[in-house]
Amino acid sequence: MQNQSTKKLIEQLKHNDEITRKFFDIEKRILSILNYKDLFEVLLSEIKLKFNMPYAWISIIEKSELFNFIESLETSETVKKRINIIDKKTFYNLVGTKTTPLLINDDLRAFSKLLPRHEKHRIRSIAISPISLDGEIIGSLNQAHISPGHFKPGLDTSSLEQLAVKVSFCLSNVTAHEKLKFLAYSDPLTGLLNRRAMENALKREFNREKRYHRMLSVVFIDLDDFKSVNDIYGHDRGDELLKYVANQLFNISRDTDVVARFAGDEFIFILPETSAASTKILMNRLKDYFTSHPLNTAGTSIPVSISFGVASTEDKSIENSALLLKKADEMLYKAKAARNASSIEK
Repeated sequence: MQNQSTKKLIEQLKHNDEITRKFFDIEKRILSILNYKDLFEVLLSEIKLKFNMPYAWISIIEKSELFNFIESLETSETVKKRINIIDKKTFYNLVGTKTTPLLINDDLRAFSKLLPRHEKHRIRSIAISPISLDGEIIGSLNQAHISPGHFKPGLDTSSLEQLAVKVSFCLSNVTAHEKLKFLAYSDPLTGLLNRRAMENALKREFNREKRYHRMLSVVFIDLDDFKSVNDIYGHDRGDELLKYVANQLFNISRDTDVVARFAGDEFIFILPETSAASTKILMNRLKDYFTSHPLNTAGTSIPVSISFGVASTEDKSIENSALLLKKADEMLYKAKAARNASSIEK
């Protein structure tokens, strides 16, 4: 009898050591990752592989800092399917504000908003491990099983809690890295891409157009009489005008388009798979919009007027992205000259 008990104890210790080793292996894999896509893909895939876990996913609280970053980044379909967005009130009602993992194998219907959308009927037990970003809970790392006994309340959750701590640490590292990338490639005033990022994007899109024989149009945009806005209304209002124009450009753009601030009051609009004719129609609509929608700020109405030049790869003399941008700049110069000539005549 004693030998049997000793044997069971040894087996349990071996089992515990094996679980600890697997968790440690996962931690080693994720600690050096510096982007969300790879972090989530590796973390969730490793959990499913090492523990033969049917379901592993992450819940993110809506409007949290992590949610805002995830929304703005390109993520794979695999990642999107494994992220569950939940509002803050619902999350805290279900999970609470403690960082201790929860094990549930009864009345799972109450946790339906936390479960994977298409697999709720198969899940019989779940482990919910809260994760945080810079001290604030922003969601949870979740695992689920088809066996009710797999995550039975009362089981030791120390390994789950340790992994959640490591995931939280990784999230802090990745977020800090993503913020640095954002600052390196974005314009601090408007939030649009800066010139450096735009040139990289344009080169990429131009090469893609050449490879797949698709159209690509570029617009060079300039604000008319911007200096007089600064002189009359002040530089703060000038900054507001730049942000106003940037927002409208962003609002009319598609997911595949690129909007950037080139310099000063100049913007670049890159439109893949769009002809020059279609681009001009779009830009004239935007021009009309600004004419009828001045910037209203601090009790002042500031007129908004833009000029633009369009270039397209339909022009077969354009051999690279730099020439495409130069051509759009030349067309802008002609548009500005025509506008100035028209103003003189009046």
